[in-house]
Amino acid sequence: MIETTELAPGLNVCRIVNGMWQVAGGHGYITPQKAVSEMSQYYDAGLSSWDMADIYGPAEEFFGRFRQKITQSGKEPKNLVGLTKFVPNPGPMSKNFVERAIKMSALRMEVQTIDLVQFHWWDYDDKSYLDALRHLVSLRDDGKIRHIGLTNFDTERMQIMLDNGIEIVSNQVQYSIIDQRPQEQMEQFCKKNKIGLLTYGTLGGGLLSEKFLDTVEPTRADLNTYSLQKYKNMVDTWGDWKLFQKLLVALDEIAKKHQTGIANVATRFVLDKPEVAAVIIGARLGIEQHIEQNKQTFELRLDKDDKTKIDEITKNANDLYAQIGDCGSEYR
Repeated sequence: MIETTELAPGLNVCRIVNGMWQVAGGHGYITPQKAVSEMSQYYDAGLSSWDMADIYGPAEEFFGRFRQKITQSGKEPKNLVGLTKFVPNPGPMSKNFVERAIKMSALRMEVQTIDLVQFHWWDYDDKSYLDALRHLVSLRDDGKIRHIGLTNFDTERMQIMLDNGIEIVSNQVQYSIIDQRPQEQMEQFCKKNKIGLLTYGTLGGGLLSEKFLDTVEPTRADLNTYSLQKYKNMVDTWGDWKLFQKLLVALDEIAKKHQTGIANVATRFVLDKPEVAAVIIGARLGIEQHIEQNKQTFELRLDKDDKTKIDEITKNANDLYAQIGDCGSEYR
């Protein structure tokens, strides 16, 4: 049974969203035709929600080609959801600039109206992000986009947006067994203001898997994707490889108890957080897929003993909120 949730009025998403960051590079060569063809397998399996961005290389174009493939076959793209991002460089944000950027995303995605535009901003000192958001509100009111979300904004900035009358429906942040910073402020804020969390990094780029169980600590050269390198840095900040191995052993025991995998346990752990709407899992289109494995997560139910076992390990880790700051601080 595929789990879905209403992220916003009229916007239902699968609770496991296929992430397309990996098509931007650094994760192996991707053949466009093969990638678009493989998207059909996800869609047919019920994993029909896709996360992308205007800066993720050909991601929006892949989505558009796939959508066109469905419509040209005479079918309606039922349940197909495209969540993209608007990631401009800091600086003055004119209405024309924002409108043109959103128009280009819609053209690449082959849609008249974008389901959700998630806004990211690199520099909080530049208050132009509020101008950009006001222009997005205007585009939403004009029917160019359905809903406005965020990517990697902290709680303080989200409050400023609400104080300025800007309605947002989601925030995409890093959330995993390793990185539980959203629990500090973000979750309470989102609950109060009915904002859903879309989470990434939940599998640590693949580190939270049997592949790294009972292994010596890898060097940077051993980690062959940007994701693995990125999240190994997060593990180093969280604790050390010895503690990480203890965590993997515990997760493996839980997985075997439920006849599933470590990745499923790690995903279910985050999905069970009350303000998490969906988890984004990267799709290495045309290279590697985990469709059936991902679907197994929906059958998994962690009990109190499972969560206690995980907490017994993570309580010995460093406080990432104290070391890094609120969600998204690592990008600024």
